[in-house]
Amino acid sequence: MTLKEKFEQILIAFWTSEWEGQCEQVADDFAIGFAEWCIKKRVDFFDDTEIGETYTIDGFVSRYKMNELLEIYKKEKGL
Repeated sequence: MTLKEKFEQILIAFWTSEWEGQCEQVADDFAIGFAEWCIKKRVDFFDDTEIGETYTIDGFVSRYKMNELLEIYKKEKGL
């Protein structure tokens, strides 16, 4: 289920008073999932002062910004 669909369910639940804690839970689940993905993919910090803070995946030469890693994660997970 995509993040959008999860939040749509929360909005529907809002009208039935079942929404308390659901937004926080979805955000927590997403953050934990992303952190676990970074660990599994061996995301490493790569300090390059010309480019700024960048990261590598599995030690490959390609460098990514954090927002790019997040987009890769969302695409892989279908979010």
